[in-house]
Amino acid sequence: GEIAAVLFTRGCNLRCPFCHNPDLLIKPKNPAPPAYDIEKIIDFLAQRQGFIDAVVISGGEPTLHSQLKDDIRRIKDLGYLVKLDSNGTNSTMLEEMVRAGLVDYIAMDIKAPLDYKRYLQACGRLSSSDFFQVRNSVNLLNHLRDVQVEFRTTVVPLLHTPQDIEDIARYIEGADRYTLQQFNPRVTLDPAYGEVAPFSKEKMAEMAGLCARYVKEVRVVNI
Repeated sequence: GEIAAVLFTRGCNLRCPFCHNPDLLIKPKNPAPPAYDIEKIIDFLAQRQGFIDAVVISGGEPTLHSQLKDDIRRIKDLGYLVKLDSNGTNSTMLEEMVRAGLVDYIAMDIKAPLDYKRYLQACGRLSSSDFFQVRNSVNLLNHLRDVQVEFRTTVVPLLHTPQDIEDIARYIEGADRYTLQQFNPRVTLDPAYGEVAPFSKEKMAEMAGLCARYVKEVRVVNI
């Protein structure tokens, strides 16, 4: 593993009811200050070269920020590895960053089986163009060889069945890594989801077993 600094960007185009970072959903509007201060970040990282190996960029949804590629390039110029967390709704930017060698690792959330109505239910809001981008991102990332890729799903009892999770694994067949994250009800965008009991560790392990025939590595992250 690498020692990493984590940068959380503000703003997201989805409204997943189970979101555990609801404070990061709203992107500041102009003339508000930018969602993050890249100069402070670069200064912080420049002072820690040799102590930190990598930078994780998460959110919110980082690809909402048009300057992201330029900012990552500055981080890469300092010699850091870069991991990007994304919901996949901007496949164009993802492809551009991959081609430019700006990212070393991409973790993409797959919210539900790749059906528009099911995905909308899991995301709270979702345009048809964003859903098209999600599918494009999955197909793009599942054929990459020079960048490490991880797909992951937060498994929520109100939204997912074991069959759903197997369907997702089948869709990404051949993927190197699929992570099942146990839903955490402690902080949620929709308060009703705070009353939902997560699947047991045994049930999570059972679902991982269903996925194992389709992907090379299945991990379970329990709360």
